[in-house]
Amino acid sequence: MRRLSAVVFDVDGTLVDSERDGHRVAFNAAFAEAGLPDRWDVETYGRLLAITGGAHRLAHWFENTGRTPAESWDLAQRLHRRKTALMRDMVSEGRIRPRPGALELIERLRAGGLRLHVATTGTRAWVAPLLAHTFGAVFDTIVTGTEVPQLKPHPAVYHEVLERTGLLPEQAVAVEDSANGVRAAVSAGLRCVAAQNSYTRTHDLSAAHLVADGLDDPELITWFDQYLRKTSRSAPRPG
Repeated sequence: MRRLSAVVFDVDGTLVDSERDGHRVAFNAAFAEAGLPDRWDVETYGRLLAITGGAHRLAHWFENTGRTPAESWDLAQRLHRRKTALMRDMVSEGRIRPRPGALELIERLRAGGLRLHVATTGTRAWVAPLLAHTFGAVFDTIVTGTEVPQLKPHPAVYHEVLERTGLLPEQAVAVEDSANGVRAAVSAGLRCVAAQNSYTRTHDLSAAHLVADGLDDPELITWFDQYLRKTSRSAPRPG
């Protein structure tokens, strides 16, 4: 096994609490602005998270509420643009918060000499300002759904991170929260740690090397510490 060199983070539901009180709120605001009766409560949105990508989620919803496929996709694209702008406003207002333990874990990994990257299906228009506002300039590579059209569970976003960084899959660990995310990371050949949340506790995360209750779970911290010790021991000594 090669020494661990990098950690690749998902964003939504992994680094930040963005789904229930972020995206869902922005989607509902976009519905209201457009004069549509559609609203997603907490439970409904949880079910819709099985569909990766906001525009695809909207199109699925519209098709299943009586609209034609063509009409659904056109409406989904228009609403998704507005929803992204609303989400960006929420980010600038500081309304999207890091998950408990996220800042501490990032600091711990950086102190251990690991490079940090991001592989997300979120839109760069809100992902980039969110990461900068919440975490600062800690991520060396950020690949989003804007650059990679194939969404998770397709492994394309992870392949893109590996290509940009020159990493081999065995040199990196992915941190995800959902079944689709775990499948994407594992399909790309990465080890994966799942930090589940209230929406993903019922997901099949069995392909992950570890399933933790969050980023502040002591088991997750211990898991990374063992790899940080291996990395430290295998690093070349000065002189």
